[in-house]
Amino acid sequence: MTRRNIVAIDLGASSGRVMLASWDAAQRQLALREVRRFKNRRQRRAGYDCWDLAMLEQEIRAGLAQLDEEGIVPDSMGIDTWGVDMVLLDAQGEPVGEAVSYRDARTHGLMEQAQQELSRSAIYARTGIQFLPFNTLYQMRALHQQQPDWQARVAHALMIPDYLHYRLTGNLNWEYTNATTTQMLNIHSGEWDRDLLAWAGVDAQWFGQPQAPGHTVGHWINRAGKPVPVIAVATHDTASAVLATPLMQDDAAYLSSGTWSLMGFESLQPYASDAALRANITNEGGAEGYRVLKNIMGLWLLQRICTELQIDDLSALIEETACQPACVSLINPNDARFINPDSMVNEIQNACAGQGMVVPQSAAALARCIFDSLALLYREVIHELAALRGKAFSQLHVVGGGSQNRFLNQLCADACQIPVLAGPVEASTLGNVGCQLIALGELNDVADFRCSVINNFPLEKFEPHTHSVFRASQARFATLSQPAKEPAYD
Repeated sequence: MTRRNIVAIDLGASSGRVMLASWDAAQRQLALREVRRFKNRRQRRAGYDCWDLAMLEQEIRAGLAQLDEEGIVPDSMGIDTWGVDMVLLDAQGEPVGEAVSYRDARTHGLMEQAQQELSRSAIYARTGIQFLPFNTLYQMRALHQQQPDWQARVAHALMIPDYLHYRLTGNLNWEYTNATTTQMLNIHSGEWDRDLLAWAGVDAQWFGQPQAPGHTVGHWINRAGKPVPVIAVATHDTASAVLATPLMQDDAAYLSSGTWSLMGFESLQPYASDAALRANITNEGGAEGYRVLKNIMGLWLLQRICTELQIDDLSALIEETACQPACVSLINPNDARFINPDSMVNEIQNACAGQGMVVPQSAAALARCIFDSLALLYREVIHELAALRGKAFSQLHVVGGGSQNRFLNQLCADACQIPVLAGPVEASTLGNVGCQLIALGELNDVADFRCSVINNFPLEKFEPHTHSVFRASQARFATLSQPAKEPAYD
């Protein structure tokens, strides 16, 4: 077959898309088309911040129905989403309680409790996963302590993409890359860690054996009765994004830039040493080996101030921001105060005032504060990662929606003092597609797919400016980031 139609369903914390990829095997051409886009908003239910899974499923099915109307029968489909969050099912396969979001405050204090009772080093030695206050381990503990009526009815616990695959196929699955985000998977065995599950107070029988990405979960039946394979891709959206990142050199790092920023490098072996623990580095599963990375509060801060100030023209804001003086106002983006404040504008202003810095008043000044602070945090993290692996990086690949922000890309290059290669924008969708093409036998492996990405989606290069204001500002920023409290992530 010379042409394949692949459906990639890519869900983020703020929006979702049903995308159609066309693959011409003879010409090795890959093209994407957006079939349907929709908002993903949290809702307050039963006293918790929750995801509207019924709405997400309805939107996915509406996108698939549109393809039906166009007479397109996909060769396969797959879903990727954010990590950490789970759906509880009863013995009949129906949801139990609500799909509570990682942004909900129910896990407050539980990470610290786990470290006191089990020890930080022991948890890290078992999982190699970064300590973040909303990891699934602490969500499960919250379930046990706060929602015993829900817990009593649970028969299965699925990650969000596994649940949506189940709704399309009727089959249960636990995909590996997303399972690693829970901080409940043992890094040595690749299986659920029963001691950690016992601390969380949940039943190990809820969880099946994690499966590597690339296998067929089951089939979705279209209106004409034709079965379409549903493939468990690298279902954690960052795992898919990294799969599509053209890392063709061993000394290249990546930055998946969107609502959250995730900076790291690929490795066939995990980095779970004492030094990695001190730096709070995570070892999440990838399509091949590990994604050794650190989670960074990303453009969430900008998204929030745009919402609060009712700013729709992001390009105009960025253009105005570039004219603001550099590094006069700085914050630590990873401070927990920025996870979900009532007002992001007020929180940033209060943080600056508390440090004796210029308090940003305009939208452009607030945005400049965010961009400069992110660039300095990127610099700090890439140095941590380089020290961990014992070798500096020669280039940084920025992928995802944030790679369209040319101003931030240049700031990143200036701060890190290495070239930045921006693109592809639709990295998570492309990685989703690539995993399916490999599973279908259209491509040999990840390297083969990355070659096709480079050929079909040109990259933009940003060279660092030698005389950068960030060098003088690094020491001042370090005083903000020393007591860094880690954010949650998507």
